[in-house]
Amino acid sequence: MRRTAPLLPAVAAVLLLTACGAQRAGPHDGGAGAGGEAPRTAVPEPAVDGVRITSVTLPSASPSATGAGTTGGVRAEPLPTGLPAGSGVSADYEVVNSAAEALTYTVLFDFTSGAGGAVSNQKVTVGPVGPGRTVRATVRMESLPPGAPSVKGVKVGEVTSVPAAEAPSAAGVCPPSGIRVTADDGDAAMGLRVVGLILENCGDRDYTVKGYPRLTLLDEDHRPVDGVRILHGGGDIALVPGFDDPPRAVTLAPGERASSGLMWRNTTGSGTAVGVPYVRVRATPDAAPVMITPHLDLGTTGKLGVGAWRRAPEQRGTRGAGTP
Repeated sequence: MRRTAPLLPAVAAVLLLTACGAQRAGPHDGGAGAGGEAPRTAVPEPAVDGVRITSVTLPSASPSATGAGTTGGVRAEPLPTGLPAGSGVSADYEVVNSAAEALTYTVLFDFTSGAGGAVSNQKVTVGPVGPGRTVRATVRMESLPPGAPSVKGVKVGEVTSVPAAEAPSAAGVCPPSGIRVTADDGDAAMGLRVVGLILENCGDRDYTVKGYPRLTLLDEDHRPVDGVRILHGGGDIALVPGFDDPPRAVTLAPGERASSGLMWRNTTGSGTAVGVPYVRVRATPDAAPVMITPHLDLGTTGKLGVGAWRRAPEQRGTRGAGTP
């Protein structure tokens, strides 16, 4: 799994593709497109965690593209800034699943300047991709703000993959359990990191949750990570209002949400620093697992705090039963 720091705000796009052999979403051709579109230029780049850019379209005086000097990158001649939506900048890519199970991939594509820094990026979800299958698709850059550097390349910035059966449901999609669990982008201050967990009742009946989410910490190969203490609350890490509230039953009507959170510090000292790219979350002991990708950089602290489920703040007082 390769990581880069996401650009904020990042442009998020979701392509839910069903893998059946090699397939793709959207048009693809090897030369000039219809209506005078710029030609796609093939790029012999190596794959990054199963994702490879195969060609790019960068409108410019010269359509040639060369390796960007880093794995997963491609480069072409300068592209004007301040382009309108539908500027024609795109990259064809393929996702190859060499694992023994179906996976859902999340890929961050960076549109880069001549210096290699990200000018804009786009996050794409692809899956499920069956074992041994290949999915091909196209990612397109949207408009750039005035004054942004010229875009000269596209590269694979980050790739994560989770078992398709444990992938968080996309917005607007309710799993058979009627409970949708997701994680936010997190917050950071002075070495303290907090990622929020959201449990949404997207079903058609009330759902009651009590206690703490059940967590399993996993490495890049989805194997358990040892040597980390999971604490109930965050008092041994930091004092954050509400994080140490005791657990109590929260009953959610359809459409209502509960929240929890993960807290840690990435400080280092003696010992080995621990990174946890994946966390398997069960809302309750018997709930179906959902795998999230919070990228826990625990430093050498060896501690992770988890808060009890409570009604999401914007819903406080909207329902009598279980309202903190």
